[in-house]
Amino acid sequence: MGAGVVQQSASEIRLILPPAPASIYHDAQISDYSAPLRDFANSPPLRLEVRARARGAICGTAGFGFWNHAFVPGLRGFRLPQALWFFFAGPANDIALAKGVAGHGWKAATFNAKNWRFRALLPAAPLSFLLMRNRRLYEALWPLGQAAIGVSEAALEPSLLDAFHTYSIEWRADGAVFAVDGAIALRTRRVPRGPLGFIAWIDNQYAVVTPQGRFGRGLLTLPHEQSLHLREISIRSLQS
Repeated sequence: MGAGVVQQSASEIRLILPPAPASIYHDAQISDYSAPLRDFANSPPLRLEVRARARGAICGTAGFGFWNHAFVPGLRGFRLPQALWFFFAGPANDIALAKGVAGHGWKAATFNAKNWRFRALLPAAPLSFLLMRNRRLYEALWPLGQAAIGVSEAALEPSLLDAFHTYSIEWRADGAVFAVDGAIALRTRRVPRGPLGFIAWIDNQYAVVTPQGRFGRGLLTLPHEQSLHLREISIRSLQS
């Protein structure tokens, strides 16, 4: 979309954003699902493995993994988001849903709002936003909110993106293990049941979502070329 470019060679797939204005959405991506965006092929138990690197400082968001394409332009409403992925958020982002993890940067992350805990807490959301503005109440109560939306995150060293590394997700019905070059980065029991779609992308979007009730989104100018390079993408079933 927009100025986004997808290039494929014998050795890799390159998702590229050239310099471009913030007037429209720019996105380069690959996925294994298509319209009407409900034909998702991936359910646990399975293993995803990708070798990846980036070039140029990423302004918006980028990453790869599984999700349910929660926000669909042109359709009424949206799906409650579910995801297991390696996710990069540039400095303009503040998606601060995991206690102790910054709202931007390179992360291993899960999100599962499609569960009864999230629905049960929705009526109390306006009051909760006010309570979370008190530091002590945030420290005491936000772990309950984080569990309700199924969020688990682990910050990764951003410099990992400067060179190729092997990223993996082992997704089972009762949990997931994220690893980088075989070293465990995140182990969590907060996982969606699926099915979900595979996606890898880079775009010029930013978002603000915090427990204190700060929300926002927008588009960013791309002052320089930035790209995500992918090799050896593998999705295979695991024994239960």
